[in-house]
Amino acid sequence: MRNRRPLSHVSMVWLVPIVLLLGTIVAAQQKVPFRNNTPVAPQGIKVPPLPDKPVEFHTAEGQDIRVVVVASGLAHPWSLAFLPDGTLLVTERGGRLRAIRNGAIDPQPVAGVPAVRAMGLSGLMDIALHPQFAQNHFVYLTYSKPVGDTQSTLALARGTFDGRALVDVRDLFVAGPGTGGGSRIAFAHDGTLFMTTGGGGGSGAQDPNSHAGKVLRLRDDGGVPSDNPFVGRAGYKSEVYSLGHRNSLGLAVHPGTGDVWQNENGPNGGDEINIIKPGRNYGWPLVSYGRTYPGPRQAEQPWREGFEQPVVFWVPSIAISGMAFYTGNRLPKWKGDVFVGGMRTGEIPGTGHLERILFNENMEELRRESLLGDLRQRIRDVRQGPDELIYLLTDAEDGAVLRIEPSK
Repeated sequence: MRNRRPLSHVSMVWLVPIVLLLGTIVAAQQKVPFRNNTPVAPQGIKVPPLPDKPVEFHTAEGQDIRVVVVASGLAHPWSLAFLPDGTLLVTERGGRLRAIRNGAIDPQPVAGVPAVRAMGLSGLMDIALHPQFAQNHFVYLTYSKPVGDTQSTLALARGTFDGRALVDVRDLFVAGPGTGGGSRIAFAHDGTLFMTTGGGGGSGAQDPNSHAGKVLRLRDDGGVPSDNPFVGRAGYKSEVYSLGHRNSLGLAVHPGTGDVWQNENGPNGGDEINIIKPGRNYGWPLVSYGRTYPGPRQAEQPWREGFEQPVVFWVPSIAISGMAFYTGNRLPKWKGDVFVGGMRTGEIPGTGHLERILFNENMEELRRESLLGDLRQRIRDVRQGPDELIYLLTDAEDGAVLRIEPSK
C-alpha cells in the first residue's frame, strides 16, 4: 500500500481557520427559548384593526374582490351557519352561540347551549344544520364537555332552534376519555354525519379502540351506521371511519363526488388536506411531512405503504382551519376551487390569511394563492353563503365575520 503522507505545514495553516470558522458558524445559532418543549413564538407582526370600509384586492385569476366586515365584536368565533331567514348563527369558543341579523349581533346569546369547558383552543366549536332543517329545525354542535373538575372530552349535541333558543338539547355522542382537540362536522350526501376528533401528540390516533385522532361517521341521531368499516370488529370503535389524524380543523363534502375532504394541522410543517376513505389510515404520528416543534423531523419517511397520501400539504405550516368548496357564480373565476383558512404561517403570529387552491378535473392540485395577507387575520372558518359569496371568521378577542364579494 502507498504510504499516506502527513499533512504539510501549509495544509495545517489552512485547516485551522476552516475549523475555527465552522465552530463560529455553529456557535452563531441563537438559543431560542422553549416552553413545554415548544419554541416560544415571537411577537410577530402587529395585526392592524380591521378596516371600517370595504377594501378591494386584485387576485391572481383576475377575480377582483371587495372584503366587507359584516359584523364584529365576537369573542374568538369558531364556526357559522346560515338560517333560511338570513340569520347567521356563530359559535364562540368560550361557550356562547350568537345570532346575527342584518349585520347586528343580538346582545343576548342564544340560550340552551350545553355547558362547555373552554381550554386552550377548544371549547364550543362547530355548528351544522340538519339537511331537513326547514322541517325539523335541528342544530348540531361539537364542544368540549366537562368531565369531573378539570377534564373534558369531545361531544356532539343536538337541539331544536325555535328562533331565539335551542330547546330539547341532548348529547348524541360523547367520545371516550382523553379525546380532545378541534372538532368539525359535516353532513354527507346520504344524510350521515361525519365528525373529526383531535389526535395530538399521543398514540391514540393509531389506536382503533380510541376515538382520538379519528374521523367518525354517525347517523343523524348519533347512532352507528351499519356499513361503517369496523362495525362488529373486536378492538375497534364502531364509530371510527378513518384513523391516523392529528388535529382536524376543516371538513367539507365535495359537491359533485360526495367525497369527504378533511384538513388537519401538522406540527412545524405538514398541514394537509385528505380525501377520507372508509377504514384507511392517514399516518399520524408515524408519518408526516412536518417537523417536531424543537426541530427534528416527525418521521424519517414522510410516507410509506399502508398509509394514505395527502392531496395537498404545506411546509411550512399555515395553521390550517376551515374549508369550503366554492360552487357559486358570483365569483366565477374561482368556481370549483377549494378555500382554507390559515391562522399563522411558519410559526409567526400576525401572518394569518386565506388560501385558494385550484385543482384539475382529477382533483390534482394545479396552483394555490394566498389572499388577504395584508389584513393579517387568523382565519378560523370559511363558508359559502346562500348568496354565493364567501364568508370568513377571524379568530380574535374582537373577532369578526367578513364577506368576500366581487369588486364590480
